Amino acid sequence: MNLLTTYDEFRYDHNSVKESIQKNNGKLIMNGILQKADVLNQNGRVYPHAVLEREVRNYQKFIIERRALGELDHPDDSVVNLKNVSHMVLEAYLENGVVYGKVEVLDTPSGKILKSLVEAGVKLGISSRGVGSTKKDGDRHVVQDDFQLICWDYVSEPSTSGAFMLPEGRKISLQQSQATRSDRIFNLASAALLIR
Repeated sequence: MNLLTTYDEFRYDHNSVKESIQKNNGKLIMNGILQKADVLNQNGRVYPHAVLEREVRNYQKFIIERRALGELDHPDDSVVNLKNVSHMVLEAYLENGVVYGKVEVLDTPSGKILKSLVEAGVKLGISSRGVGSTKKDGDRHVVQDDFQLICWDYVSEPSTSGAFMLPEGRKISLQQSQATRSDRIFNLASAALLIR
């Protein structure tokens, strides 16, 4: 099986960050798009709706048990390393082919770095990490039914068209998210497909 990663743009504004921190007793909570189904991403991959639907449903156990943790940057393996955890997913759901979520930035060393980057207005991405295989279909690679979602990590380079998150309290529209990434050129050479 391969380690599969998919990057999504994460957008916010400085005022929203301040509002979220004030509203949540110092905690930074972000809302937005985690991933999209049936859409060709910048890594040349497509995640079928049925596969993402199943994995989001399975991921609910981690959310309920408060174990839905992610890291700052992708490691080269399929294990979430607690020493590198920066955030916890509080909510994830699939609606009209889009995985939406709510993420809390934690008060860990990596979480403090993430919060500092967000407060400084640094453009970040959110990226799924999982294991599975792909099947080539023309110029795209379709993720197969053996895919297992591990987590969503924060990264520096987004690749999924229009996926982003905002500090809690801000609303997003799917039309906004689709328009933001329409001019990006695919860079398959930078695909993060690692063979285990």
